[in-house]
Amino acid sequence: MNAQDVIVPFTAVLMLGLIWIRTRIQYSRAGSGPLRLQPAGCIYFGAVLAVLAAGWFVAPVIGRTFWPVPGVTPTLLRVVWCLATYYIFIVVHRLMKTRGTAVFSG
Repeated sequence: MNAQDVIVPFTAVLMLGLIWIRTRIQYSRAGSGPLRLQPAGCIYFGAVLAVLAAGWFVAPVIGRTFWPVPGVTPTLLRVVWCLATYYIFIVVHRLMKTRGTAVFSG
């Protein structure tokens, strides 16, 4: 692993933590008591992990397709993938809430 690539796992863990916190905050307002992860929540966070892990391999390939500038490094493309994952899972969570599927319950 290149020294520059160390930023990618850090970014992925940061995005996972931000998704976790953002989701928990939305459910902590609804009720009292401890929050418990529901089965749909396990699938939700498993999908987050899968998308972040896939980004290590897929992001440079897809990034070169849409951004063919020679100076763009695979690290930058992977970090952009992690940031995009955060925003995509905001939309996924909103869709789950509109369908009545809870990630956490009190």
